[in-house]
Amino acid sequence: MTTSATSAERVAALVRDMILDGRLTSGSRLAETELARSLGVSRTPVREALGRLDAEGLVEQVPNRGARVASWSVAEIESVFELRSALEPRLTGAAALAAQEEDILVLSELAEQMLAVGLPGPDQDLDALVPLNRAFHDHLVRIADQPALAAALATALRTPLQRRNFSTYDEPTLRRSLAHHVEIVDALRARDSTWARAVMTSHIHNARSVMVRAATDQQEESR
Repeated sequence: MTTSATSAERVAALVRDMILDGRLTSGSRLAETELARSLGVSRTPVREALGRLDAEGLVEQVPNRGARVASWSVAEIESVFELRSALEPRLTGAAALAAQEEDILVLSELAEQMLAVGLPGPDQDLDALVPLNRAFHDHLVRIADQPALAAALATALRTPLQRRNFSTYDEPTLRRSLAHHVEIVDALRARDSTWARAVMTSHIHNARSVMVRAATDQQEESR
């Protein structure tokens, strides 16, 4: 593998993470020169990386206008959440039956950490909430051990709207989301797959309401 290809992979991974974590928001301009300077590489691997991210649907490249973070219509967001609603509750139900005590401990600690940094107050840190949320959901998928479902879910989750910045949540939806994580842990402790699936379904619909509202507001502002 050439040095250029290796650099392009590294740049693609870094920019992908910034998009998925919400550090680069929908519609943000991606200037090759600025990215190359900030990442310490030449423009060639940046150009190659943006091409790869364009193929993934994370970046839009417009002739003579450069690249920007992809925007998602309300209809596209609805379709992604429909797919997620079909997959993630099933995985969570499987996790409830397969979880070991150490898995439940890990998830419980993550849920408590999310409460500590997510609840409104002087210690709130929404940026810290993003990787904790990711770790919680990823661990559930690993416990479920359903490779085909996990692969399909990974495709749905490779969108900016899933790895979001929690600043788009208002206080009621944020509190509800944090409480869902705690209740999912309770369902796993009880080995109750029906309960676990139901809570994850509510959790996804809560997130969907936030993302649809944000996308609708963005579309109205751009008119």
